[in-house]
Amino acid sequence: MTTNAGPYRTMLFAPGNHARRVEKALGLAADAVILDLEDAVAVAEKVATRAAVVEALQGPRTGLGYVRVNAYDTEFCFGDLLVVVADGVDGIILPKVETAAQLQSVDWIVAQLEREKGLAVGGIDIIPIIETGTGVANVRDIAAAGTRVRRLSFGAGDYTKDMGMRWTRGEAEIAQARAEIALASRVAGLEPPIDTVWIHIKETEGCTRSAEAVRDMGYQGKLCIHPDQVDPVNAVFTPTDDEAAFAEKVVAAFEAAEAEGLASIQVDGYFVDYPIVDQARRTLELMARIKARE
Repeated sequence: MTTNAGPYRTMLFAPGNHARRVEKALGLAADAVILDLEDAVAVAEKVATRAAVVEALQGPRTGLGYVRVNAYDTEFCFGDLLVVVADGVDGIILPKVETAAQLQSVDWIVAQLEREKGLAVGGIDIIPIIETGTGVANVRDIAAAGTRVRRLSFGAGDYTKDMGMRWTRGEAEIAQARAEIALASRVAGLEPPIDTVWIHIKETEGCTRSAEAVRDMGYQGKLCIHPDQVDPVNAVFTPTDDEAAFAEKVVAAFEAAEAEGLASIQVDGYFVDYPIVDQARRTLELMARIKARE
């Protein structure tokens, strides 16, 4: 169990009641796998699937292991938490979060269960999904709720349904919500958020464009719903060799200049000052986390 600092380029969903898909997902190159108890599991199977997802995450896997529980206002959420707060579970995905109070309540329950079960308090990560109009309207309060949460995520399927929007391939209609979530995360001092899924499974180029758009908006990764999306999305959120080499060059040149009392220089025709070198250091830190993951 860990509050791993990442990377969180790809988080791949798998239905918790489908053993073959769970086994396959846990062996792929996604940074994290989310075993689902919510939308992908029929009501009649939700209770029985709880123990199955915990058992699966206690077995061999290549990345982090999360469980998406049912929403706070459902009859299943509390029962889900009772079971999935367990050794071997890295984190909980909490869907349809609409208020800070909901998040604070779940955080408190998880902490009590951790104590009861002899687990490290705060050791199980919680990632809320913001996916309703109310959630987006309250996202700054949610981000600043004072819980263990380190990063938010966005769910466009339920958001566009709630708002009566058409979820188009161009995704212009969800740009405002994405921006609100990114800004709230930054203001609250959280990590960059994780973007919604791309539902057109066979359109890999569209998935790549969607990932590139949110990368440039300040997101760190994307939720995925099919194994074929993992490699393309990982690639979008991984600095290229040229980008990493340039970042190293910028940091080295700036540190040398700074030692001589300079705080603005040119590197290969680029103006470099503190904001640029900070970005370069972030690139190198991300590369270090990716290499450690691999």
